[in-house]
Amino acid sequence: MRRGAIVQLTLLALLIGGAVTVVALYPQWLPPTASEQADRIDFVFWYVTAICIAIYAIVIAALVYSAWKFRAAPDDDADGPPVHGHTGLEIAWTAIPFALVTSMAIISAVVLARNDRVGSDPLRVDVTAQQFAWTFKYPQQKGLTTNVLRLPIHRPTRFTLRALDVIHSFWVPEFGQKQDAVPGTTTQVTVTPNRLGTYPIICTELCGLGHAVMRSAVVVMSQANFDKWAQAGGKAAGGGGGTAAGKTVFVNNGCGACHQLKAAGATGKIGPDLDKLAAYAQSAGKPLEDFTRESIVNPDAYVEKGYAPHVMPNTFKSLPKDQLDSLVKYLAASSKGA
Repeated sequence: MRRGAIVQLTLLALLIGGAVTVVALYPQWLPPTASEQADRIDFVFWYVTAICIAIYAIVIAALVYSAWKFRAAPDDDADGPPVHGHTGLEIAWTAIPFALVTSMAIISAVVLARNDRVGSDPLRVDVTAQQFAWTFKYPQQKGLTTNVLRLPIHRPTRFTLRALDVIHSFWVPEFGQKQDAVPGTTTQVTVTPNRLGTYPIICTELCGLGHAVMRSAVVVMSQANFDKWAQAGGKAAGGGGGTAAGKTVFVNNGCGACHQLKAAGATGKIGPDLDKLAAYAQSAGKPLEDFTRESIVNPDAYVEKGYAPHVMPNTFKSLPKDQLDSLVKYLAASSKGA
């Protein structure tokens, strides 16, 4: 091939590659990263993308150049000249793709292995998923439980996930890691946050009527602030009683995702309005606290008109007795005061 043709092909490939690169970079297709694992995953993504852009640019440039340079005249129906194989080219277009695919496999394997490392002192968090809420328990912080996840920056966190009812999927887009929570078994995933901020937690497995509202948040903070929060949260979770304790149970179990309750600032629309709980109990002909308890542990015993049965999970009967008692008293008192 003449030097001029090579120059033309090179310029065309660079032009096409540049145009595709602009499309790849703008707009921002991926969320900003906020963990070491996401940084590594992004590196693999852009490594593979760069290879694909280069190959695409070369192939399209060759096709466009050939269609323009070697096009037949409108009245030329003759066959083109016979072309025999070129051993050097055949070796090149076999060896180069092989090397590129092998490099992608090796880099991906290294990233997967590194992303699963927990280090010598990981923070451990037990994640419980149920329709339609997330609950996070910190075994190393005296069993502190909350429905808003808080993590210290630059410390590996090992999540152990379980589901109480159906399959859910735990995903923080900025962390780059996604893991299913499956009934009857536990799954695990590791995240090392490296950017301060608040990020959404999303369930990415269709889990029922309230799937769209099964969301929470993760707050990444300094280790010192996390320690202060854990100590204060531990005291709040372990002490107190009455309304405060009941509200904590209500919030930590995600009841507000499905129910409305003014006292808790909850605006859920999936289940009955808990501000009308006293009226529901009267319709059912039962004492308020007895009705409230039964509605939690056996939600299909009485279904308010206009709401479908078998929507609220019956897994809340597994709440510890003290938490269940506090929740019942809190809901009954809130309903009376509404």
